[in-house]
Amino acid sequence: MTDVARLAGVSHQTVSRVLNGHPNVREQTRLRVQAAIVELDYRPNGAARALVTGRSKVIGVVAQNTTLYGPASLLAALEQTAAEQGFAVSVGSVRNLDHRSISVAVERHLAHRVAGIVVIAPVESAGEALERLPKGVPLVTVDGDPRRPVPLVTVDQVAGAREATRHLLDAGHRTVWHVSGPSDWFDSAGRIDGWRDALSAAGAEEPPLMSADWSAASGYRCGQMLARMPEVTAIFTANDHLALGVLRALHEAGKRVPDDLSVVGFDDVPEAAYFIPPLTTVRPDFDAVARASLNMLLTQIETGGGGALRQTIAPTLVARDSVAAPRHIRGIG
Repeated sequence: MTDVARLAGVSHQTVSRVLNGHPNVREQTRLRVQAAIVELDYRPNGAARALVTGRSKVIGVVAQNTTLYGPASLLAALEQTAAEQGFAVSVGSVRNLDHRSISVAVERHLAHRVAGIVVIAPVESAGEALERLPKGVPLVTVDGDPRRPVPLVTVDQVAGAREATRHLLDAGHRTVWHVSGPSDWFDSAGRIDGWRDALSAAGAEEPPLMSADWSAASGYRCGQMLARMPEVTAIFTANDHLALGVLRALHEAGKRVPDDLSVVGFDDVPEAAYFIPPLTTVRPDFDAVARASLNMLLTQIETGGGGALRQTIAPTLVARDSVAAPRHIRGIG
């Protein structure tokens, strides 16, 4: 930076102001400094800047080491959004989202002077750990526990599930069966609540809950049971992989979708449009979640204080070919 200042004929402080986009620099001076930067092929020293300012242009992210579509998509969206804001992302992958694992990952990030921390915390075991993190650290959780006083950005799981269930009821089905995700996931709990809300609002009977995990294999096992129950005409699954397993089981049982049964998923995985039939599903806006998370975190970094504690992002129903009116409405059977 000293070499740039000497070549441009300005002070070290002026070079710093130009690098940081400060408005109180004359345009002619700015152009002279930028020309010197190009000529000298100068690159700002991020490590030195972190030592001076106490923070870097790096966001620390704590996430479970998983290939599940939702968390993986959120992580990719966070990295892209951070890059657009001039930040890099350092990911601390943990095997389990428990107190010890999260604490170790956060301490590692703080040792590298990250500007702030985002924790993707969709399971109950992460809740206590987040409340016990060091005070004063800019922190945002994604898909975390809505009952805890920690800044949170999340997909509106309840609204998405409510819309999925209502879509099936509006097609004429008397009720909707639900294949849920794991009981310790907030996503799963929210989708159960939305399903129940829609049934209650419509005055529809609530069938027994079919508990599963997030896998196609688990959906397949639930689908085998549902295929043997003639009263089942509509199924809402907590994610698209569960729906894939259900579709396979129904096909093997000689059931046609949507002629015999209708199915709706959640997540809109890239393959959903290529299922047989193409799957009606709920699409979370992961990019919007990432933008809101980063904006909330940057507000904390810049102000040194709080800001918004909650922000929910509405998902969108994507209607495809896996839903139709039940047979009794179509005059069949």
